[in-house]
Amino acid sequence: MSDKQPSRRLLLLVVIPTLALLAGLIIYLVGGRYATTENAYTKADVISVRPQVAGVVSERRVAENDQVNAGDLLFVVDPAPYQVALAKARAKLDEVRTSLAALQASYLEKQSELQLARENQDYATREQARQADLASRKLVAKAAYDEVSHNRRIAEQQVITLERDLARIAESLGGDVDLPLERHPSYRAAIAEVEQAQLNLGYTRVVAARDGIVTKPPEVGEFLPVGAAAMSLVASDNLWVEANFVETDLTHVRVGQVVDVTLDIYPGRVWQGEVQSISPATGAEFSVIPAQNATGNWVKIAQRVPVRIRLQAQDDAPPLQAGLSSHVAIDTHYKRSLFGISI
Repeated sequence: MSDKQPSRRLLLLVVIPTLALLAGLIIYLVGGRYATTENAYTKADVISVRPQVAGVVSERRVAENDQVNAGDLLFVVDPAPYQVALAKARAKLDEVRTSLAALQASYLEKQSELQLARENQDYATREQARQADLASRKLVAKAAYDEVSHNRRIAEQQVITLERDLARIAESLGGDVDLPLERHPSYRAAIAEVEQAQLNLGYTRVVAARDGIVTKPPEVGEFLPVGAAAMSLVASDNLWVEANFVETDLTHVRVGQVVDVTLDIYPGRVWQGEVQSISPATGAEFSVIPAQNATGNWVKIAQRVPVRIRLQAQDDAPPLQAGLSSHVAIDTHYKRSLFGISI
């Protein structure tokens, strides 16, 4: 009995405390390597589908929670008003083309009239000179001389009027009567109206911008204003995890570090990820009502910083949804040391 008592005392007072101390030391040295949190959720780009033209939904091609690919038709806004607008814009283009052609023809006609008016002006000027010579010699009556002077002034005024008409027509033709019709400003404006009408008609067919799943599609007969949210598309090609770490856990977290992600929906399965980015501000800074830290009722609260984690693609991975609860562990490769000893 006396031999067992010292052995038991040695075990209780020396061996067990020593082992506990060594275990605690190992846990301490290894414990700072991983930054973990359960405040993490899967995220995806949620695209608000908004029509670029107003109208009544005349056709719907998708149902709630349907999987779609980029370019798939989602719904159609009644195209009839926009077909009419396109026909009207094309008719206006034809009208502008006809008007410009008529102006060009009128310019050529005015040029011919101006040439004839200048010839009449030259004749009237010569005739006035002859009548002036005769009148100076008292060979013609003064009334005859006044008539030829009047005719000269009329010829001069006709030339001025025609020159102004030509300048006005030239301005209507864009300042250059030799330009092709397609380069005149009014023609280009009419072409732009036709193109805008074609765009609006094309906008009546609303398609998926990316691969994903649609939610709450509009009903046939529902009126949609321009820019109003008609439905949502949850993209499936860019899923990530947003982990909200306590600020003290981010001391050694860096972009590019490897992450193990476990989702509550699939217990036991681990996704590999990578730290993609760290938010430049805490979540409180982006809140609608930010914390008033300058008040007298200030209480220090550990803040959380969002960390974006990119998930690596897995061929056999089950489908994931946005908003799933996750557990993440970031391998920071940090090693604690004690008296120069690290593990």
